[in-house]
Amino acid sequence: MKIATIVARILLGLMFVVFGLNFFLNFIPAPPPSPGLAADYFKVFAASRYMYVVGALQLLSGLLLLIDRFVPLALTILAAMIFNIWTFHILMDPKGLFPMAIIAIVLELFLVWSYRDRFAGILRA
Repeated sequence: MKIATIVARILLGLMFVVFGLNFFLNFIPAPPPSPGLAADYFKVFAASRYMYVVGALQLLSGLLLLIDRFVPLALTILAAMIFNIWTFHILMDPKGLFPMAIIAIVLELFLVWSYRDRFAGILRA
């Protein structure tokens, strides 16, 4: 179980370091968004420069996972991002990066379960 946790942590960390850096360096060209709501959402996301905030948080969280420091904090930040990615693809662009969203949520849930003792305080009634 410990090896699986390390592998999941590194995979999720790498995923978010790469995609977080991509917001700034644009080394993975983004496909054109689907017409409609997804395109409108992306236009506002880019024009407001909100994407840089999201990219910075993804990069920071991914780095925290990779260096194995403040992992519960990184998982908490990424939970909100993964929820937004998941919701975006369900509601606006189901054919987009849906497989990547599934992989991210599975890795996130596995890691939250692996670090569940660290989340016990916020889950007490």
